Amino acid sequence: MPVERQQDYVLRTVEERGVRFVQLWFTDVLGRPKSFQITPAELENALQEGMTFDGSTIDGFSRVQESDVLAMPDAKTFQLLPYLAEGAPVARVVCDVVNLDGSSFEGDPRHVLRRALERARGLGFSFFVAPELEYFYFSPPANGTEGVAPVPLDRGSYFDLTINDLSSELRRETVLTLEDMGIPVEYSQHEDAPSQHEIDLRYTDAMTMADTVMTVRMVVKEIAASHGVMATFMPKPLPGVQGSGMHTHMSLFDADNNAFYGDADEYSLSPVARQFIAGVLTHARELTAVTNQWVNSYKRLIVGYEAPVYISWARNNRSALVRVPPTKKGKRDSTRIEYRAPDSAANPYLAFAAVLAAGLTGIEKGYELPEEAAANLYELSPAQRLAEGIEALPGSLSEAVEAMERSELMAEILGEHVFEWFVRNKRAEWADYKAEVTAFEWRRYLTSL
Repeated sequence: MPVERQQDYVLRTVEERGVRFVQLWFTDVLGRPKSFQITPAELENALQEGMTFDGSTIDGFSRVQESDVLAMPDAKTFQLLPYLAEGAPVARVVCDVVNLDGSSFEGDPRHVLRRALERARGLGFSFFVAPELEYFYFSPPANGTEGVAPVPLDRGSYFDLTINDLSSELRRETVLTLEDMGIPVEYSQHEDAPSQHEIDLRYTDAMTMADTVMTVRMVVKEIAASHGVMATFMPKPLPGVQGSGMHTHMSLFDADNNAFYGDADEYSLSPVARQFIAGVLTHARELTAVTNQWVNSYKRLIVGYEAPVYISWARNNRSALVRVPPTKKGKRDSTRIEYRAPDSAANPYLAFAAVLAAGLTGIEKGYELPEEAAANLYELSPAQRLAEGIEALPGSLSEAVEAMERSELMAEILGEHVFEWFVRNKRAEWADYKAEVTAFEWRRYLTSL
């Protein structure tokens, strides 16, 4: 639909539905949602010219001496927010952040993903993804209990069907709200850990999906809060149980054809798919700081909790970093790969861009795919993994940032502005973490040393 018609649709819908406020959403470099709201009287001007705001107030955006930027609404992202419908209808529209002269702002994560998608289009491909978002529900912390382990709402596990269970009801309400917003959900379920849940989103193009991930995280939290519950996408909020990942299914399409499908291959993988997987594996260590960007992310990426640790690929081996699900009989479009490292607290724009860039590099340079990892990688000894040439993902945020900092690919795909700021921010986070004295240390050392 042409931009003018999209804008007309937005203005007409706002008038017909009696919308009183429109939230302009954008995302900072770390993937935290930001917004300000306008009244319908300002909407037409905002759609045509954007709205000025001070970028120096947003981490990773502008310096003080070049602070003003524009939030330029993308009319096709317009959605009503049913969870805010009481009293006066509210809508939202996702914005690109641009410079005052209309050029793309280098600090905008949406711009980073768009640049990666343009690179794919230059090779004749479009990029589709479908993430599985895992998260936890907890009782809200009482006053004075900050830093105390959170309390789960339920004790369920995989696929548990419970009766009159608050957390399951919250998940159902969330899915229905998403459907009301036009966001299709493929599955929802209880996950393995107590009070851990999952919402799987239906395949779509990567930009729409990145916008959707930001929306889903907001809806999950808003609906939980409306019931006096805390929802969190923290990668590893509880010790001794699974963390929350964002396993991401992905494929490239060439016009209307799935470029990952190959007739002659025993796994139904085309040469393009094999080269893409090889690129992702080759650059996996470099991009992990983006897909797993928090100190806490590396409490999830450890042996024994179904999260990937070793750089490998396989069909039905869930210890592998890249899994190739079987292609459904007669459905070539179902051919895809599943990248299992990202956690659901990642910035989806940067995460999708980084994995796509790695895969495209494999295609451009003709990388060869190594042998499939048939064994359970957790059970192999270090010597066996070394003999098979299987490396490990970074074991900490510090190690991940070091790998990223040496990567020409990550510097290129993120752009100088985002790359340099991201590295500085993550090094500062690691320095703060190293200086922290934890409950683990008190329990282990305080009385024995």
